[in-house]
Amino acid sequence: MKKLILLAVIGLGIVSCTTRKNTRKMTELPKDWKHNTNIYEVNIRQYTQEGTFKAFAKEMPRLKSMGIKTLWFMPITPIAQQNKKGSMGSPYAASDYTSINPEFGTLQDFKDMVNEAHRLGFKVIIDWVANHTGWDHVWTKTHPEFYLKDPDGKFHIASGMDDIIELDYKNQEMRHAMIDAMKFWVQETNIDGFRCDLASWVEVDFWEQARPEVEKVKPLFWLGEFDELESPEYGKVFDASYSWKWMHKSADYYKKNEPLQELKDLLRQYSNIGDTSMRAWFTTNHDENSWNGTEYEKYGVITKPMAVFSATWNGVPLLYSGQELPNMKRLEFFEKDVIKWTNTYQVADFYKTLLDLKASNLALRGGDSNVTTYLLNTTANDKILAYVRKNGNNEVLVVLNMSKEPVTFSIEDEHVSGTFRNVFDKTKRDFSNGKDFSFKVSDYAVFEK
Repeated sequence: MKKLILLAVIGLGIVSCTTRKNTRKMTELPKDWKHNTNIYEVNIRQYTQEGTFKAFAKEMPRLKSMGIKTLWFMPITPIAQQNKKGSMGSPYAASDYTSINPEFGTLQDFKDMVNEAHRLGFKVIIDWVANHTGWDHVWTKTHPEFYLKDPDGKFHIASGMDDIIELDYKNQEMRHAMIDAMKFWVQETNIDGFRCDLASWVEVDFWEQARPEVEKVKPLFWLGEFDELESPEYGKVFDASYSWKWMHKSADYYKKNEPLQELKDLLRQYSNIGDTSMRAWFTTNHDENSWNGTEYEKYGVITKPMAVFSATWNGVPLLYSGQELPNMKRLEFFEKDVIKWTNTYQVADFYKTLLDLKASNLALRGGDSNVTTYLLNTTANDKILAYVRKNGNNEVLVVLNMSKEPVTFSIEDEHVSGTFRNVFDKTKRDFSNGKDFSFKVSDYAVFEK
């Protein structure tokens, strides 16, 4: 029986170090911190009543104590006023690539905040919107040839978004200007990388050109908004990518009662990508929260199990502003709509436990071929997602109730043995004495050794 189970596990293709290897990345990960980090997306506009860098800086010690490692700031550039959405406009419709949105403060305010973040031990990345600008970006006047044009000579509107116009990446001068703008932020403010908006809407050869040029200043972390299953060529340039297919599939799984096996099959596909790049796993972000609903709307009773998954599967966990509360409302995108903070931060300790484990246990390193991930067999494979990750003597076992009902089950898999410590209740469990579980709705368990 054990032999059959082992074959079933290997057949799922979840053994990360033995799957197909990607072509060597153009730029190897220059800093080891990327393998153990997590990312916290900061929505400056909605984070505080002031909506400024100075106001947010006061929150950084709290986030440090919660275990946050990397701060990602949504676009900090000025917002175009022509054809803007709502009364405040979209931060993704820039009017200038090398200036600060006065809504947030000054360039010096941003520098001061980055310096303080570095002092506290954070890495800082900023959103970079390379595909398009707002209608009154300075380039529309100084370099209109930088833009795509319709047959009538008018600027080409980005698909489905009439407040932005698209740039022409056949124009080499524009490419150099874009690279110089990215360099500006690294040189002037000492940021540690970029989250690249709609990265796959921009020709991959631009990123291949841009990364080594910008990294002449310093090594950087590059997170791309694309799914590597759909755009594998971009994975050779970026350190990490989005897991859009997983996010949509997992939401459908919960809302439409789809088979759990389909999620496991999708994890096999992601694992087959290999470890030369990483995936970012999340339950919400600025787009999802504003347009598709909160994580609780999407995932209901499996919200916490999904969060545990995001923090422990192979890759990098990504959190959004307010998840530590938890935030139960959709935030307006084009208007002021401050997060309703309280002093309780009910989910902060939950995240701290997971993020500290991610940072300290070698078995949870993302994008490391020394780590092997096994999807485990249980007596309730249609309801339970269980896996163990191993790196030498380090192991992390994760067991998640992905159903809408209580489940009593056993793990039937030889990859789990010995004594582990439950990271939440600190108790020890010797699995040689049995691997039985009785889970209530929303239950999860994480063990390490």
